[in-house]
Amino acid sequence: MTKPADTSELAATEARRLGVIYGLAAYLCWGFFPLYFKSVKVVPPLEMVSHRIVWSLAFLLLLITWKKAWRSMLELLTLPKSLAVLFATTLLIATNWLVFIYAISVGEVLQSSLGYFINPLVSVLLGFLFLRERLERPQWISLALAVAGVLYLAIEYGSMPWIALALALSFGLYGLIRKALHVEPLVGLTVETLLLAPFALYYLVHLNQTGAGVFLTHSTRLDLLIPMSGIVTAIPLLLFAAAAKKLRLATIGFLQYITPTMHFLLAITIFGETFTHTHLVSFLFIWSGLALYSWHAYRFVTRQQVR
Repeated sequence: MTKPADTSELAATEARRLGVIYGLAAYLCWGFFPLYFKSVKVVPPLEMVSHRIVWSLAFLLLLITWKKAWRSMLELLTLPKSLAVLFATTLLIATNWLVFIYAISVGEVLQSSLGYFINPLVSVLLGFLFLRERLERPQWISLALAVAGVLYLAIEYGSMPWIALALALSFGLYGLIRKALHVEPLVGLTVETLLLAPFALYYLVHLNQTGAGVFLTHSTRLDLLIPMSGIVTAIPLLLFAAAAKKLRLATIGFLQYITPTMHFLLAITIFGETFTHTHLVSFLFIWSGLALYSWHAYRFVTRQQVR
């Protein structure tokens, strides 16, 4: 006869296994994003973001109906404070999308990968500044190495890598604010998208009326790819939410390096972006900071398990 403790342990192991599968799927999807957005680069960034919002909402509402979650969504819409938080987070994630699509369209995938590499360290800094989380010496050194890498790149090129910084800050702030709101992921994401949908739809209608829009004016292939942005946007977010429920934050932290690594490899192998000596030095600073940060996180988790 199987002991209850054994059953519980098997269930926990299975949950972790599923969590890793969901997490890998989410970060691999995000890793291939540059290929998708390169295929629709003829669409201006603001128009593409508007399509992402509108088509994501359509897909999410189908999921809400399938999950029978309309009541939860309508209840959330009656909470002014929660809506204010979600409006702030949706502006941040939309900004992140806009900057990322712009980076793809102008051939700056390498800089976008830099942004997502430094994002974990930005999150650590935001936790210190706004949540009063105590930083230990290895974390301070990690932050210093990341700052050194960004400053070196800025000094050598004569300007700040604003794309990387905007991506890291917008996603870091999104996570910080979203952390304060305990809402079921599908419902929260749907309401976030719903709040911006009227503005996005108005902009798309305006483009259509003025003849400036791309959708339904170019090729059939493009007209099929643009609506897919809703599925492309929503699925990895939902996979990530499912993974986050089943995995430790430390595990999620390690998995999140998959996406910028894939962006980095795509930039220098497929998109032909130049990886200079300056890039190498800057990335080495940042990768060193990430390695130290990861090692410290791993040691912390190990100590917790021993106790």
